[in-house]
Amino acid sequence: MSADPMKPGYSIGRRLSLRLALLTMAVVGLTFWCTWNAVAMQLRNKNAQELEFRSAVITKMLTGTAAVGDEGAIRQKIESYAAMRDGTRIEIKRADGAVVYRDKDIAAHIMSEHFLTTRFTIDAPRVAGGKIDGAFSVDFAHDAAMGEKWAAVLVAATLASGVLIALGAWWQVRRELRPLHELARQTKTISADRLDQRLAMPGSAAELQPWIAQFNALMDRLQAAIEQLDAFNADVAHEMRTPIAALMGHVEVALSRERPAGELRETMAMSLEELQKLSSLIDDMLFLSHADRGARARRGAPRSLRTLAEQVLEYHEMPMEDAGLGASVSGDALVAVDDALVRRALSNLLSNAARYADKGSAVLVHIECPPGQGPDSARIVVENRGTAIDPQLLPRLFDRFFRAESSRTACQQQHHGLGLAIVAAVARMHGGRTLAESSGGVTRIGFELCCEGAHAATPPALPGSADEPRARAAATPSRPATAH
Repeated sequence: MSADPMKPGYSIGRRLSLRLALLTMAVVGLTFWCTWNAVAMQLRNKNAQELEFRSAVITKMLTGTAAVGDEGAIRQKIESYAAMRDGTRIEIKRADGAVVYRDKDIAAHIMSEHFLTTRFTIDAPRVAGGKIDGAFSVDFAHDAAMGEKWAAVLVAATLASGVLIALGAWWQVRRELRPLHELARQTKTISADRLDQRLAMPGSAAELQPWIAQFNALMDRLQAAIEQLDAFNADVAHEMRTPIAALMGHVEVALSRERPAGELRETMAMSLEELQKLSSLIDDMLFLSHADRGARARRGAPRSLRTLAEQVLEYHEMPMEDAGLGASVSGDALVAVDDALVRRALSNLLSNAARYADKGSAVLVHIECPPGQGPDSARIVVENRGTAIDPQLLPRLFDRFFRAESSRTACQQQHHGLGLAIVAAVARMHGGRTLAESSGGVTRIGFELCCEGAHAATPPALPGSADEPRARAAATPSRPATAH
């Protein structure tokens, strides 16, 4: 199940503060735990040393007494020392287990749970069994209480440091996230009628600069695409308005009064011609739409591009003769291409060249393998002599509906400005690019076909990607072949 886009997400500041606080508490707590264990170890060592020292004193005292005295002397000696050993407990037994002496159960000699005991054996010639066994215990409740207090202090310090770090981190994170809130505010000001607005955050963090640059670049592309779309819609409306207006005029004239069948047939023929222009425009727009969605060309077995070019030239032979133009093909390349698409692109190039070539000149088709590219690559360039194209217009030649102002008069009734855009689409579908240059009265326009995608999976059928039976129709500039 996809997340609800309207549901508010988590707070980065709150999450960072909480995680930083938890991390701080974990680190500080681990440090304090290690410190507390080190202190506890030192206390245990101190207690063991103290027990050993006090036990040595008791043992030395009893050793001297037991060497010359009996049980009574031993008891008397221990009792005389009892007042000076609060927090301790001693018990003396004979070898047979009989108790010689045991401290009374008074407050000074009652042990808590925090005590240590050591045992010893002393020779006692005057006591039955010749030996006495002793157990000496020392209560370290005071040290244990001090350790517990330190533990409580360390735990409280850990919690307090976590809270303080969380508050400080929350304040610092909010302070550092202010540029993001400012970027959000600037983004809100961008609307459909204010696409020229861009994000600006001088002096912001280095991590934000790539995001700002990428967003502004995206807005540049979006603005250009919308402007191109607006221009495209305007051009489409303009191009479609002419044939539709002509159709309406023909029908209105035909319906204005009773007319003989011959006149009605002539009106229907003119209407059909306008419908064919409109259909050609729609077919070209559908083809470009498929190409824009990333469709790839269907490549067959490698074949001679010269053969394809000669087939297209054969179709254009009579129109060129009527225009007083010659045509020829030079060079060749064996490349795996979509035959129908290449014919269509080459036909558009030839139509474009013949339209603007000087009468009596020749249109030349050059085919070659581009240097430095793979064996399945080729370059097709159509050259004609005529008025040179303004260098500033060359980058726009392959835009949709683009026509130089000088060409809008005599030729705009014969073409609708999508021919070279289709050439660019065919080049993209073959992984190639377009070429255009014009100088000294010679204009060279063409495209490259690259080996990229030669073995890709077969894409969906595209307008203009027809099989061999449609080859001649695909070479027609005004009515491109379609395959659905």
